[in-house]
Amino acid sequence: MFTPAELLEINTLLTPDNKIVILTHYNPDGDAIGSSLGLKHYLKAKGIEAEIVVPNDFPKFLKWMPESKKAIIGEYKRKVAFDIINEADVIFCLDFNSPSRIGILGDWLTHAKAKKILIDHHQQPEKFDFVYSDTVIPATCQMIYHFIEVMGDEKLVNKDIAECLYTGIMTDTGGFRFRSTSAATHRIIANLIEKGADPSFITSSTWDTNTVSRLHLLALVLARIEVVKDGKVAILSLTRNELKEYGFQKGDTEGFVNYGLSIMGVKMSAFFMEDLYEDFVKISFRSKDDMDVNQFSRKYFNGGGHINAAGGKSNQSLPETIETFKARVEEESL
Repeated sequence: MFTPAELLEINTLLTPDNKIVILTHYNPDGDAIGSSLGLKHYLKAKGIEAEIVVPNDFPKFLKWMPESKKAIIGEYKRKVAFDIINEADVIFCLDFNSPSRIGILGDWLTHAKAKKILIDHHQQPEKFDFVYSDTVIPATCQMIYHFIEVMGDEKLVNKDIAECLYTGIMTDTGGFRFRSTSAATHRIIANLIEKGADPSFITSSTWDTNTVSRLHLLALVLARIEVVKDGKVAILSLTRNELKEYGFQKGDTEGFVNYGLSIMGVKMSAFFMEDLYEDFVKISFRSKDDMDVNQFSRKYFNGGGHINAAGGKSNQSLPETIETFKARVEEESL
């Protein structure tokens, strides 16, 4: 957490007269959008307006959250996004640890005159003016709740804040399944429910929103799932042509990698997907127990993340990438 002196300084920055901006990472997920909106609604409850800027668009299943559609999408409104960042007095950087993680917004953030406040749970954060980094906490949304607590403003948590923070914690813990989900996490969830978050409504709005294209793609993935390394590693994949054939929409493949972990004996799951427009392969890794996919991804696939959840990238073709992956996992002890 921020030091008491830092909290006092941050408090002096959070005034209605200052222009406050909230940024999150490229390809925003539930935790990124939930933490951004949760913080925005918290500041609003204090009488302070803030703008959310995201590098690119986010899935439709996250757009039910209050005021989500007011977020400025950098890839669609570059000049508006640039002006907002350039003129900001305070910039909150949520759910990312480096300007390189926010696409076209990275250079603008680096050169902005604003005070930069990082709240993030990924490993190896870079330097910001104020840093609250904790890799043990399972979601940035939980960190936003802790921030509200230490600011002495827990009483300000309302239904809008509660819904957004609940969504981010739920999605980043895989429905409270990952081992990083702690007793503190569950206590916060209970508090959010008491403040108005409806678990049934949030779960349905976020996860029970399948499109036909998503189900077709899931059927393809599951039909050819492959298990290697003596049944300890699952491989899932999709080609660009398959994405096009079934009318892929942003968010359609969210959570596909988790199906590999549902197989008995599997400790690591990897999902490989060709980018729709450029010649590279996106990779998602998930694992159980002490299998560190963060280090694995950093070592072999130019990525990183958390011990049990990470991402990576390959400039090889999809078949070559999968063969490289198979060779690398054979070198690792699982």
